[in-house]
Amino acid sequence: MTATRTAYTDGGPLIGAQRSTTTLEGAENVRIGIVTFPGTLDDRDAARAVTLSGAQAVSLWHADADLKNVDAVILPGGFSYGDYLRCGAIARFAPVMDSVIAAAEDGMPVLGICNGFQVLCEAGLLPGALVRNSAQQFICKDQELEIVNADTAWTRDYETGEKITIPLKNGEGSFQAPADTIRELEDNGQVLARYVGANPNGSIDLIAGVTNKRGNVAGLMPHPEHAVEAGFGPDSAVGMRQGVDGQGFFTSALRTVLEK
Repeated sequence: MTATRTAYTDGGPLIGAQRSTTTLEGAENVRIGIVTFPGTLDDRDAARAVTLSGAQAVSLWHADADLKNVDAVILPGGFSYGDYLRCGAIARFAPVMDSVIAAAEDGMPVLGICNGFQVLCEAGLLPGALVRNSAQQFICKDQELEIVNADTAWTRDYETGEKITIPLKNGEGSFQAPADTIRELEDNGQVLARYVGANPNGSIDLIAGVTNKRGNVAGLMPHPEHAVEAGFGPDSAVGMRQGVDGQGFFTSALRTVLEK
């Protein structure tokens, strides 16, 4: 299934999308935390995506364990601690992560994007690891994905099999795990999304994102926060830079929190 997203259902689109400026009822009361580590570079983009969805974006600092009463957490992309040792290996030990791990284990929605995905794997909240791209080169392009599991805290506003396009930019984005772990992920429905077309980075089974068994913690290598506002997203059938396919990740979290 391929769809062109121009608006949300049951509440309208993000401000800046193709039509309407309404958001989900009660969205303004939802607090979504955005963690900043040394070297993070997409925290402002993630915060804007949250704000455009109608929720409150709350800044969380790596050295502060206080989550400030947020309802969900996003670990954004970047190069935390300069990617020394391994991507995400040092960030995993930041004081804020103890609180994130505890909250995630208690059911809080947590999304790791790109470097955030790497941090979640290092923290043991998600299985597998992200290693150097198979071509040994940094990738930056608009990437088509297929939503494999639309029954998670971060994908419930999509449909299973839906095709979306959002930016992909990484140097260590190849998802790897032992064969038995891959089999378990597939059997349990923990594959969140797959790359469509040629494998961009050597990920096993074209895996672009995974979740934990509970579905509240998700990691995604491509960047939905760069595809939430018409005029600043990927090219789409609507027009140049009009792609807003990343919106659903943020409204999914809103809906999850609001329907608790």
